[in-house]
Amino acid sequence: MTITTRVVKTEEMRPHTPGGLLFVALGLILVAVGYVWRGRVLRPLSAKRAQAAVIRDRSRNLLRSADMAIAGARRRAAHGEPAIVTVGDVTRVARQHYGYLLVEREEAAAALRQRYEAADCRVDCMTDAFN
Repeated sequence: MTITTRVVKTEEMRPHTPGGLLFVALGLILVAVGYVWRGRVLRPLSAKRAQAAVIRDRSRNLLRSADMAIAGARRRAAHGEPAIVTVGDVTRVARQHYGYLLVEREEAAAALRQRYEAADCRVDCMTDAFN
């Protein structure tokens, strides 16, 4: 068994080829563009847009809280009994699940009324959101 070694002269090797440099440069440009673009999506450019996003998220989370309160009341209700969903249930779910410290009764009642009618709860539910 014979082992042969080959000696390569260093002046024949080119450490930086134009194709490799172009590839690395394009990759760096894509990373920079992605960083800038993603940063704009996460941080809106204006305070008005940021406030609108917070309001949208809060109303969406209150609607989800109302859905969860309705589902929980339906699970707790015995067979043949109507499910009783209160505005307090919605505020409790919003506090526990989404971490809201203060939920106005009117906000929670509006969300519960909207989801109550959308889920056709008049058949098997009762609520205090309408008075």
